[in-house]
Amino acid sequence: MRNSRFAILDPAAGISGDMLLGALVAAGASEAWLRGLPGRLGIPEVEIEVHRVARCGVGAVKVDVRLPGGALEGPGDIAPGADTPPHAHDHSHSHLHAESHSHGQVQGPHRHVGDLLAMIERAPLSPWVKEQAARAFRLIGEAEGRVHGVPAESVALHEVGALDALVDIVGGIEGFEQLGVTQVYHRPVAVGTGWVRAAHGALSVPTPATALLLEGIELAPNGPVIGEATTPTGAALLRVLSAGAPPARWRPTSAGNWGAGTRDPAGYPNALRLVLAEPVQEAGEVVVLATDVDDLSPEYLDPLREALVAAGALDVQVWTTQMKKGRTGFRIEAVVAAADADRATEALFRHSTTAGVRRAVAERVTLPRREVELEAAGGSVRVKVLEGPDGPRAKPEYDDVAAAARRSGRPVHELARELQGRALALVADQSPRQSPTTKES
Repeated sequence: MRNSRFAILDPAAGISGDMLLGALVAAGASEAWLRGLPGRLGIPEVEIEVHRVARCGVGAVKVDVRLPGGALEGPGDIAPGADTPPHAHDHSHSHLHAESHSHGQVQGPHRHVGDLLAMIERAPLSPWVKEQAARAFRLIGEAEGRVHGVPAESVALHEVGALDALVDIVGGIEGFEQLGVTQVYHRPVAVGTGWVRAAHGALSVPTPATALLLEGIELAPNGPVIGEATTPTGAALLRVLSAGAPPARWRPTSAGNWGAGTRDPAGYPNALRLVLAEPVQEAGEVVVLATDVDDLSPEYLDPLREALVAAGALDVQVWTTQMKKGRTGFRIEAVVAAADADRATEALFRHSTTAGVRRAVAERVTLPRREVELEAAGGSVRVKVLEGPDGPRAKPEYDDVAAAARRSGRPVHELARELQGRALALVADQSPRQSPTTKES
């Protein structure tokens, strides 16, 4: 994840497949890509409609998946006090519903989960998209199977809901691939309130399958949210896409991406917000790895340092120390993010002679930082810019400066001073909201 942007899903009003598709388009995923998706899935008769709408005054993108004959998935909420027939078949509601074969003949056109998995496998999708989409449908099948007492791949889903979910799930996963985002997090999710229509009557929110799919996911207070806010499809997408809560510190780069739900209540924006962000590097909780060696030749310290950096070390320090029996040794310390601690520990064991590594958790507080690129001597030089309490500080990357100095024949220290001044002048003229990577020609 380091040095790459990630996504944060904010389902304060819930999440469904169409809401996620809308948020992805709002974030920059191509409408042409989305409209071409049904054809790649082998269902060219399905049409994708994309609309710019408003939800409680907030601009959002609404995506509809329309089947032949004009069928659409939509909310199946029951108004308070309304009656619903105990066995009404209503295809308009927003969630998948399954039928158990033990309750008699399945009514109307259906698709089994196994059929949908085969369609995913045949489609021209990347291995990662196929794997995650298949996992999402298996989760849905397992949840519906637990509710109805049938094997997961034998669960029968109504045709409208099944094809809608196929587009929602594959599109919701492949959309992040379209954006070049590989890491997704989410905030607590609202489930909604009330009742929805299902195959055999009314179900309370969250429906049984949704509740099972949300196991282990932090739920948000519902606030003003009414009706079914999170659908089985939305819950399954959270399960396969999200790594959980966002990092403690991050920097938003695109925060106005909203995917609209079908309902448009007056009291709150019924939409899913997708935030694109980037990590605040070298910040937050870290692990300090330390070891002492007295039988490693100093010439092998540089390869060890390189191996630790490759394993994720944010900083590596080495200094001499006196060990037992008067032997001169080296203390080696590496600061790593918690997620990289095991990998860096393995690198210490593999690339040094140590027999043990000490690990301690520490809090690391750093200044906000960004990087600019400057042209010098026919090449590019990266300059790290720190936002200090008294103004920016700039430090050109030594390797880049040295390469530029060799090309130009100038002394390294003189070129470094010049580049430092140019970088400070450049960032002084920039708006704080500009991209953190800027190239000066």
